[in-house]
Amino acid sequence: MENAARKNQEFPVFLLSVRIIKAINISSRDSLSASDCYVTLSLMTALKEQFRTQTIKNCDTPVWNEIFYFRIQPTIKNVLRLEVCDDDPFTDDESIFIVYYDLTKVQPGGTVFELFCLRPKKEDSVCNHECLEVEFKLAATPGPPEHLVSNGVLVARELSILEVKVDRVENEKLLKAKKNVVITVHESYEGTQKTTSDLHCFRFHCIKNWEPVLKAKLQSVESTGDNDSNYLLILPLKCLPVGQKVEIDLPTEKGETLELQLQVIDWTQNLDVRLGYELCGEEQDFLHKRKKVVAHALSKLFYLRRNLLEHEVPVVAVMATGGGVRAMVALYGHLLALQKLRILDCVTYISSASGSTWTLTDLYQHPDWSQKTLEQLINVAKNRILRSKWDVISMDRLKYYHKELTERIKKGHLISFTSLWGLVQAAFLNEKPNDSKLTEQRKALNEGQNPLPIYAAINVKEKNITTFDFREWIEFNPYEVGFQKYGAYIRAEDFDSQFFMGKLVKRFPESRICFLEGIWTNIFSRNLLDGLYWSSTTEEFWERWVKDMTEKDEEISLEDGYTTVYKPPCSTSGKLCEIFNDILADRPLKGASLNFLEGLEFDNDYLHQKKFIEWKDTVLDGSPDKLTPVEKSLCLIDIGYFLNNSAPPVLKPERNVDVIIAVDYDCFNIFKQAEMLAKYCEVQGIPFPKINMTEEDRKNPKECYMFSDEDNPKAPIVLYFPLINSSFREYKAPGVKRTPAEMRGGEVKMSKDGSPYATKHVTYSEEDFDKLLNLSAYNILCSKDLILQSIEKAVLKRQNVWLDRSI
Repeated sequence: MENAARKNQEFPVFLLSVRIIKAINISSRDSLSASDCYVTLSLMTALKEQFRTQTIKNCDTPVWNEIFYFRIQPTIKNVLRLEVCDDDPFTDDESIFIVYYDLTKVQPGGTVFELFCLRPKKEDSVCNHECLEVEFKLAATPGPPEHLVSNGVLVARELSILEVKVDRVENEKLLKAKKNVVITVHESYEGTQKTTSDLHCFRFHCIKNWEPVLKAKLQSVESTGDNDSNYLLILPLKCLPVGQKVEIDLPTEKGETLELQLQVIDWTQNLDVRLGYELCGEEQDFLHKRKKVVAHALSKLFYLRRNLLEHEVPVVAVMATGGGVRAMVALYGHLLALQKLRILDCVTYISSASGSTWTLTDLYQHPDWSQKTLEQLINVAKNRILRSKWDVISMDRLKYYHKELTERIKKGHLISFTSLWGLVQAAFLNEKPNDSKLTEQRKALNEGQNPLPIYAAINVKEKNITTFDFREWIEFNPYEVGFQKYGAYIRAEDFDSQFFMGKLVKRFPESRICFLEGIWTNIFSRNLLDGLYWSSTTEEFWERWVKDMTEKDEEISLEDGYTTVYKPPCSTSGKLCEIFNDILADRPLKGASLNFLEGLEFDNDYLHQKKFIEWKDTVLDGSPDKLTPVEKSLCLIDIGYFLNNSAPPVLKPERNVDVIIAVDYDCFNIFKQAEMLAKYCEVQGIPFPKINMTEEDRKNPKECYMFSDEDNPKAPIVLYFPLINSSFREYKAPGVKRTPAEMRGGEVKMSKDGSPYATKHVTYSEEDFDKLLNLSAYNILCSKDLILQSIEKAVLKRQNVWLDRSI
């Protein structure tokens, strides 16, 4: 199904009634008495709080007939969680079974009876099985409709934004008396806020449909309790006129009052999170400019009689893998060679990951880096790689790290090991602190003078689940940061600021590039299960991944109105399993970035959207209550824990890339990353050519391989450059043999044992640096004909496609 048109309109709100009727055959969890059952109800898309029935004592077939009400928006994905529990006054309550029920089945005006049973899937009889009987009704409400903004996958709901100002003078008097004003809106993003000497103005962001209520009280500054009976003001926000300031007097001691100024701000449909799969306006503008540069370069390269028209200009991308300092140095060599061949000006995108990001962050400090010779910039990088790194743990450095992290916390950023790693990494890559920021790289793009840089990472779960089972591609570029699976992006300067429901709640200063590099190259955030998966062979890894994908697809086939009923493990074994799982799946050195997707809901039809399906590749994609928008923070790590490959952003269909120059820096297991990427694309249905390597290729690899899929015009041509030392041993330049005295320059040790280019090495000798740089450049230079042939094919394909469309 094609992606639905963006929804930006009003939808009616409905009232859902859930009647918990009875439970059947509930066996006792202890041997002394029958069960003491109750049921909890949670619907996070309608209300933060959890409802609970009464407890029915000593009864195996408890009858409740209790009704609970939720105001719901059927346009979004609503999944009700029901849990049947056994009340125990002495220990933790025992969970008997849990139900997840998709409310899609419940239609307006109808009544649905469900009998949820804990039994084998194919067993028809409900006798002797524990069951829960529930009645559902859905009715229209007389209230106003709700305005929604959606891209077909994620939905931003209409907000009530409340501003509260406390009289400054009166607030100071209260603080001197050791009291402050406590203001609560339970339904809001902020929850509860308190006045201080520096804070007397507040904002609350609330989902309007939840009918939020303002509560205010006075409280001792030392108090931490939250007693509803102490509130001096309880006011539903719907009673306040939108856009008008209302003054309310809050009674204090001795008959005095404290003035509160309240104002509900009109919600605007202009979100701070861009919900859309198309390229942002800045990137589209860049492409227009870059295509002119590329057209001019191609005209000179192929001696064309005229410049190509914009639709005829192919999109060429350089795609780099990770690999520590090895990747950094080798990418310099590859770009230098492309520049010498006059092909660098034909490149529109450069994507990077892990160590290769260091090359780009260096280069893009210079607005015209690709327009001048790279030798000087390479020499600067070389001097940094050659110097000793022991000073990064000196006492002065440690004091500097502490100072920087303290200031970062004061600015509002979350603190994590990743931030410290970013500072340490910057210290061994730079002699002086680098204060540059990602948005400053826009200067290198304003005239289309350089390719657009893309930095790839993945978002994972902090604990309890492996990278293998859940990870999401996220890209950083000078314009935006975003998830291509969700079609959700923010401006690069707003990354790590507070967002809720697509709105910017609080902006923090833009992070320096070193803190982003700490994310892109975080090699310390894997868990034990990640290591176990990667200790297996490539074939075993992918066989399991494809199997999991098949099982997941079978589960998601129930997506329209699915029901899941399961029994949690008993408390003792559950605790042991939880402890064991924490040991295996926790990430002790994880990062934490504020989640700009927080609060956004899922469209009821999100699993059918083509754009989501392209990147739907984890076991949680069919469970909206477990996906990223429910999290407070992101856990972003190096992509190497799944695919050590920066290709996904380049494969985004909207970028329409024709040729990918794939430079691979895994010199110890060549072809692995290319084969894994091809397998991933095959499973996902992403247009990509097959990578078929022969035994001869594996024994005697060549400098370059060209792959294409003639039957699929959407598949890019891939030029694959493994980091191998083949003819370079005997040739110092294409067609120029080495003299006996020059043979040492061709001895580049790439084996696992004792290689100076192991990922753990951050310092190279001058000889090793030059060898790796020259080898990388040589492999590109001797493949000139293949590169030109690929670009020429891309031009002809674009011209033929345009001709076909014209006809």
